[in-house]
Amino acid sequence: MFIDRARVRVTGGAGGNGCRSFRREKYVPRGGPNGGDGGNGGSVFFVADPRYTSLLDLKYHAHWKGLSGAHGQGSDCHGKNGDDVLVYVPLGTIIKQLDNDSVVADLTEPGQRFVAARGGRGGRGNAKFATSTERAPQFAEFGEPGEDTEFLVELKVIAEVGLVGLPNAGKSTFLAAATAARPKIAAYPFTTLSPNLGVVPLSDFRTLTIADIPGIIEGAAEGKGLGHDFLRHIERTKVLLFLIDLGDEDPAETLRVLESELAQHSAVFATRPHVFALNKADVPENRERFDEVAKSFDSPWLISGATHEGIDKLLEHLWSIVEKLRKDEENAPKIPEFAEYAYQAPYTVERVEGGFRIDGKVAVRAVRMTNFDNDDAVRHLEKRLQKMGIFKALKRLGAEEGATIFIADAELEYHSD
Repeated sequence: MFIDRARVRVTGGAGGNGCRSFRREKYVPRGGPNGGDGGNGGSVFFVADPRYTSLLDLKYHAHWKGLSGAHGQGSDCHGKNGDDVLVYVPLGTIIKQLDNDSVVADLTEPGQRFVAARGGRGGRGNAKFATSTERAPQFAEFGEPGEDTEFLVELKVIAEVGLVGLPNAGKSTFLAAATAARPKIAAYPFTTLSPNLGVVPLSDFRTLTIADIPGIIEGAAEGKGLGHDFLRHIERTKVLLFLIDLGDEDPAETLRVLESELAQHSAVFATRPHVFALNKADVPENRERFDEVAKSFDSPWLISGATHEGIDKLLEHLWSIVEKLRKDEENAPKIPEFAEYAYQAPYTVERVEGGFRIDGKVAVRAVRMTNFDNDDAVRHLEKRLQKMGIFKALKRLGAEEGATIFIADAELEYHSD
């Protein structure tokens, strides 16, 4: 089954809890804290793998979770890190944020990976909190929860030549004649229900990849027929091959419809080289019309998918175009990539209904890893927030005694210094 779109939820593994423990041995008085740290949670990665051809695994496995880290133990034993989870997807997979449809990753190379959800950090054991003034800390941190988010995953087939034509124009027959692909062929429209890929073996170990999509009808860009769902699969192609049936009543109008639907779907198609092939030359009546019909096209090729007439020369022509485009890409000046850096404030304070909301990675992490059932842990959190300057910021915003402070899922009460 061909699946080219899936909604996926990914959750990083939670970090393990730190351990609160003290050394207890004979003849070792005041052994001190020896609680180990929890292990980090495993992350979830999307990995491009050429062995996969659809998103079937994601369609029926919609929630992927990283493994949690192990808890720390006494005797300074740290917990084991949780294993990462690798989600394999086909080449050409695009990953979008579900809420705003923005592209966060485009996996086109084998082995390319994207961190979909990072695992949480392991909590520190009480041994990490020992100081010269607090030699026996009675608390440890909880493990941090892993990231949790949803993505829309789409597949755009990677091919060099895209076949474009009306239903029953002979695209599947051409693909079967030119490659080892065996698409379904029948004498009724919309025989092709999903994209087909074929690899053309040429001399001197050359290859050419061709993509065939369901036939396009007028209104496909608006959702009519099947072309609307699959037009995106030829967006990556380098060349568009228009297959026109010589027996068509008005081939010029057919070409206008095809080009119009492509333009409505994406402006990228206008930048692709167009090659025209007039198909079904094996029918005598069609062959007689070639000279007249050819006047409406730019250097069309006369071919027959049924008898393989003209196909070899057409494939060599397509290869020459693709090879030129490949060399142009290789010789194009490389623009150095610089890592984007955007300053992020350590925290933000916002007045909301019922109090103030504090956001920021460090502040939220500190709250989520605090055991509020332990008074020592709460006092340690208070010191951290004070060092960050959050109390001063609240005071400047006019926070009154007893005001409610929202951080992550916790509700705290503000008291002035």
